[in-house]
Amino acid sequence: MLPVKVHTEPAESYERPATPWLRELVERIGAPGDRFLVVNRIPDEPDSFVQVWHEAGGDYQVEHRAGAPDRHFQAFVPTAAEVARMMLGWARQEKGWDLGTAWERLDFPVEEAPLPLDEAVEEELTGLVRERLRCGYDDRAALTEYAGYVLGGPDGNAGPGPGAGGSLVSPAQARQLVDRLWRERVAEQAGWEGETDPERLTRAFEALDARGITARENFACCRNCGLAEIGGEGAQDARGFVFFHSQCTEGAAAGHDLWLLYGGFAAGDELTASVGREVVAALDGVGLHWVWDGSAQDAVRVTGVDWRKRLVG
Repeated sequence: MLPVKVHTEPAESYERPATPWLRELVERIGAPGDRFLVVNRIPDEPDSFVQVWHEAGGDYQVEHRAGAPDRHFQAFVPTAAEVARMMLGWARQEKGWDLGTAWERLDFPVEEAPLPLDEAVEEELTGLVRERLRCGYDDRAALTEYAGYVLGGPDGNAGPGPGAGGSLVSPAQARQLVDRLWRERVAEQAGWEGETDPERLTRAFEALDARGITARENFACCRNCGLAEIGGEGAQDARGFVFFHSQCTEGAAAGHDLWLLYGGFAAGDELTASVGREVVAALDGVGLHWVWDGSAQDAVRVTGVDWRKRLVG
């Protein structure tokens, strides 16, 4: 598996694709609505990516950026095979992956550095963004959007300010702060060794999903929304479901138990309880601890969680 995430024009995304699948994606592009790929590293590195644009009958326009706007290059390549070779070399961080290609630097307008944030605003926003980073499910784009609107104007909703709708934070200020805190978190997680509890949880959920229990992490904003939406998430023949919503994630990231909501897609306490038994068996299978009284009315709580969720981007 390649340590990258691939985004396509049809809004698909593929995390850690296998080498043949990346080649297939490159060979596929060219038709209207499916003309480009963007590839980012895992974890995402701000201002570092490789991308390709292709329309049927023309060359492939390949671009890569290496850390800053003045390190943004493009080249025109005749074949999908050559594009795939370059992208694989970039993904594997091979020395000389870009040699033998006629690259030219692209010039972009110089952007003025954003004004410094008000000290109190920066302190509050830093705390809020770090909380989301600890949860671990947002990419940089989502965090930047969040940072841009979470603090409203003087009335808490609108008013004078540099951002849209009277926010106290402009888009450029939000992006700069998020990139700084993202890098900080990536540096922190570089010291983590072995499998983390969130990764164990993912293994348990993947096993449940394969056995006909629709299992989703960080799903929806609350219990009611999750219960209303979970039925449309999995296979049509799924027997039941388990999920935790974003407020559950925030609790686990803050050091509390992780609450799991579960149930059957048909009425009946026995089906619900049987789904609960499958859930706790899956948790046992990955070495996570839990509390549950065995009844259909009691939530499953994953206890003693060390919530170190690695960022992807």
